[in-house]
Amino acid sequence: MVSPRAHRQPYDGIVATVPVTVPYMRYSPEPAHWWIARALHALGQESKLTPDDIDGFSVSSFTLFPDTAVGLTQHFGLTPRWLDHIPMGGASGVVALRRAARAVQSGDANIIACVAGDTNHVNSFRNMLTSFSRFSQDASYPYGSGGPNGSFALMTKQYMNVHGAKREDFGKICVAQRDNALRFPHALMKKPLTLDEYMNAREIADPIALFDCVMPCGGAEGFLVMHEEMAKQLDLPFVRILSTIERHNAFPDDPIQIRGGWEVDRDELWAMSGITPEKIDLLQTYDDYPVISMMQVEDLGFCEKGGGPDFVRSHDLTVEGDFPHNTSGGQLSVGQAGAAGGFLGIVEALRQLTGTALGNQVKGAQHAVVSGFGMINYDRGLCSGAAILASGDA
Repeated sequence: MVSPRAHRQPYDGIVATVPVTVPYMRYSPEPAHWWIARALHALGQESKLTPDDIDGFSVSSFTLFPDTAVGLTQHFGLTPRWLDHIPMGGASGVVALRRAARAVQSGDANIIACVAGDTNHVNSFRNMLTSFSRFSQDASYPYGSGGPNGSFALMTKQYMNVHGAKREDFGKICVAQRDNALRFPHALMKKPLTLDEYMNAREIADPIALFDCVMPCGGAEGFLVMHEEMAKQLDLPFVRILSTIERHNAFPDDPIQIRGGWEVDRDELWAMSGITPEKIDLLQTYDDYPVISMMQVEDLGFCEKGGGPDFVRSHDLTVEGDFPHNTSGGQLSVGQAGAAGGFLGIVEALRQLTGTALGNQVKGAQHAVVSGFGMINYDRGLCSGAAILASGDA
């Protein structure tokens, strides 16, 4: 007989702090190790901590092979008593946050460095696709389809057919994020984007066109997780973790994916946080394509299922708007630095909630939602997660 479900404990007293970004590059001759090392060094510089102070280490990367997190401990001179390697792509940031928080809460570690980074050589993305998924190798590559464009074209078309979304709706998301990116120094996309330019861009995989797709690049992101008292002792601005969720392979019987695991667990996410969607000041969604951002708006409870198009039409998604979304510009305008793309939203939310945003501060930001999505097999993304965060004085 199945026992009753255990009641989840809150994250009381556990905080995230020290958001760092290693500025992105379109192409990089350096390996992933170099990018991750720079992020780890930046965490030490910002916090004034030494490698001996870091007793937990969490890593996410696509291009680190043949190394994993344990190999990096020798590269970097770390001797952690808690270690994690998270191969979940766009969901890695949320998963890293929630695992690290529980490790600190249980006493398995005191200070955990969570880092994601990837390189991008000229052929990195192509090479990664050849061994990304056995499902893809067996079920789609033999028929000439490779990479996420085909999968997301199918998902986007299905979403448009079922919920009445127009290309202009996805364009509004992309244009708003480009507007946000123009204020963010680390964004690789520095040219304004108009809706006309979006609509007239060259087709990639119908109905997906150029500006629906992220640009691969090299880069790294990171943050620290520790006790609140430790952050205060170190005089570090911090963010409280109100709630998190994580779900894999949700709705496997859906013939084409138009929803994710957030829908399964959102009631728990909001109940655990003690707040409602109306209290949220900004949303950071994982945005390798705009359709998945629209799904997250729905599945996280900001509107009803199928209400994403109307929600986008009726809100201003820019930093100064009534629903700030992907305030750094998101991957669609900052770039997709491999697994670091899964950390981009958390790092940006930490900056916003500590009042340290880089030229794109949302006025009075106190609460944020960050959501992640990752690991596209041949027809769907398997990993989803979300976290609700609050400023230290909220």
